[in-house]
Amino acid sequence: MILDLDTAKKTAELLLQINAIKLNPKNPFTWASGWRSPIYCDNRVILSHPQIRIYVREQMVKQINKLYAKPDVIAGVATGAIGIGMLVADLMNLPFIYVRPDAKKHGRKNQIEGQYTSGQNVIVIEDLISTGNSSLVAVDALREADLKVKGMLSIFTYGFKVSYDNFKKNNVELHTLSSYDTLLEQALSTNYITDSDFQTLIKWKKDPKNW
Repeated sequence: MILDLDTAKKTAELLLQINAIKLNPKNPFTWASGWRSPIYCDNRVILSHPQIRIYVREQMVKQINKLYAKPDVIAGVATGAIGIGMLVADLMNLPFIYVRPDAKKHGRKNQIEGQYTSGQNVIVIEDLISTGNSSLVAVDALREADLKVKGMLSIFTYGFKVSYDNFKKNNVELHTLSSYDTLLEQALSTNYITDSDFQTLIKWKKDPKNW
């Protein structure tokens, strides 16, 4: 769910500006999953742009303050959300932890890195939501550690129906700064893409696996 349309538009504009998101309907990218895609998103690029990472951090903190009482700890999902999650925790003067996809095979074999206490309230920070599966793995790990996940906040979502179904099924409240639909409207209004490109990009979202 997007909470503020102006923020969604501004975030989309900035992501396009710094090439954190690239749209290329004519020469699609291939995701790690094997899906062919006219869009590629790497929000870690935000960290290389001081003013933009400050904007994203401030908007995330604003939304957390609006939605929830101050949590006890901020958790980032590795690896993409470690940087932005730490910035959010710093601005809120809160402890920060991050969650690996799997427990380490050596040392203390941690899946959650950092210090926390059983029963603490946690807000999870993500950089990108596609199907939501990897994000929910992190939520499961936090819950298994007896932490109370109050919600998740992401920079961007593709808005796939399967992701909303997955979050609802796992009883996780998800909010995002911007979305695929908002991005396309912004890209079209600024002539970043053509009307033909727009139609191709809309069609992809309807069935990305078989596009």
